[in-house]
Amino acid sequence: MAMMKAAVFVEPGRIVLDDKRIPDVGPQDALIRVTTTTICGTDIHILKGEYPVERGLTIGHEPVGVIEKLGSGVRGYREGQRVIAGAITPSGWSTACLCGCGSQDGAGTAHGWKAMGGWKFGNTIDGCQAEYVLVPDAMANLAPVPDSLTDEQVLMCPDIMSTGFSGAESAGVRIGDTVAVFAQGPIGLCATAGAKLSGAAMVIGVDRLANRLAIATQMGADHVIDGSKVDAVEEIMRLTDGRGVDVAIEALGTQQTFEACLRVLRPGGTLSSLGVYSTDLTIPLGAFAAGLGDHKIVTTLCPGGKERMRRLMAVIASRRVNLEAMVTHRFKLDDIEAAYELFGHQRDGVLKVAITP
Repeated sequence: MAMMKAAVFVEPGRIVLDDKRIPDVGPQDALIRVTTTTICGTDIHILKGEYPVERGLTIGHEPVGVIEKLGSGVRGYREGQRVIAGAITPSGWSTACLCGCGSQDGAGTAHGWKAMGGWKFGNTIDGCQAEYVLVPDAMANLAPVPDSLTDEQVLMCPDIMSTGFSGAESAGVRIGDTVAVFAQGPIGLCATAGAKLSGAAMVIGVDRLANRLAIATQMGADHVIDGSKVDAVEEIMRLTDGRGVDVAIEALGTQQTFEACLRVLRPGGTLSSLGVYSTDLTIPLGAFAAGLGDHKIVTTLCPGGKERMRRLMAVIASRRVNLEAMVTHRFKLDDIEAAYELFGHQRDGVLKVAITP
């Protein structure tokens, strides 16, 4: 029985490196030898017990690797080919997928919809923080990596880049818009870059850490606000002459940032929520104009699938955006527990870690 190393959820507070059997390959699957992966904030929610998963599950949902073995029904790929798969792996054939909502893939349900059903890696099936990962519905999810791009250049595509960009896309950012992005962690930084690429004339990045604000400027922020030194809402209203922003993107998942987004929106503006929330949210009456301000609140789960990955890699290859500065630390898979300790406590200026075999 062939074995591999994998980062496994044991119980709240414990993700450990353990030995697991290399999975068998079904007709529509592909076995990927993982060459680079990373840790996500959602993995920390799992570690803390804030998001429940089964004990013994391999964690992680951001794979870069090489095809080790293809299922008998998979066409158009070859073993030894470099690929990525999105954090979201839609079936491609459910009702939700056919309606363009692959993240809410309900394959196998009577009606074809399931909230967050497209998120399988490290949620409902074994994930990517391992030597190998089994990719389901491979023909819908594997995207070849151009030879000109390195693993670290495409490492953000499966989740962070896709999610961050979707914050701007779901909000319908238009040429000339003013956009505020609250929290400049990895997703917020990508939302900042996505807003700028979408044509925003003014992008305002908000955070409390100087190193993140510095990278936000590299990602396209025209103004950065240190929320530890000034009232971010007041400063944004000053920058916009009291008008407010067209779009506010929430990229942290807290009541404080969600409420701040509402408070800086102009009437008719859009709040685009990307955060993963651990408690109920409260909508303040005044900021919401008693429900009569024509505001829109949209939520987005990271878009996945091979075409999404191809497009994101095309943006990287064209040098429209460079996300390599977001990889601040590197670890071997054998040291992934130390990587979790660093990332989970947000020490040493960490943004993203690269995990290699």
